[in-house]
Amino acid sequence: MTGKLYIVSTPIGNLGDITLRAIETLKQVDFIVCEDTRVTSILLNQLQIKKELFSLNAASEKYKSQKVVDRIISGESCALVSDAGTPGISDPGTRLINLAIKSRIEVISIPGATAVISALSVSGFPTDSFVFEGFLPNKKGRKKNLEVLAEEERTIILYESTYRIKKLIDELTEIMPEREIVICRELTKKFEEIIRGTAITIQSQLEEHILKGEFVVVIAPKGWR
Repeated sequence: MTGKLYIVSTPIGNLGDITLRAIETLKQVDFIVCEDTRVTSILLNQLQIKKELFSLNAASEKYKSQKVVDRIISGESCALVSDAGTPGISDPGTRLINLAIKSRIEVISIPGATAVISALSVSGFPTDSFVFEGFLPNKKGRKKNLEVLAEEERTIILYESTYRIKKLIDELTEIMPEREIVICRELTKKFEEIIRGTAITIQSQLEEHILKGEFVVVIAPKGWR
């Protein structure tokens, strides 16, 4: 009998955000597919769960997904997790999920934390319609993407790294200086910080803030207010 594939959301920082259903699922499956076994081991140790871990990251997803699917077809149940948040949202997992669907494996969502919705919910910007762009290209097409987004009439959500957050604010100051934005740093973690203002006012404040950690940038729609 074919097993099942569970897409399990894990905390983005605060362990208290894991759901009871997620814990129960991680306990019951035969094995867990994760990005980094070291990161997932920390979570499982905190939850006092011992389970076989199978590493599948962006570099290995293409050639390892079939191995996972074969095990599920043979009758094993599997949980897919990312290092933090919901698998497949700017994280590996989409290829495996698609292959499972094509193989007629039942795919079940175990919802929970995701930085996208967490940031949107505290932004104060319209939530009825939004666009999530994930990480912008490092170089090629980056400016063009931002120029297109400047005309977007929906709330925009971006991810950015420690290394490029200042660059992003500089770019937003050039392309849409008066647009209201919200920068969420280290959501749910000890040093969580939310910075609000226009691109140009935030640019002048950056020296007062710690620019380390993981960032979600929420940009108000064109013409809002």
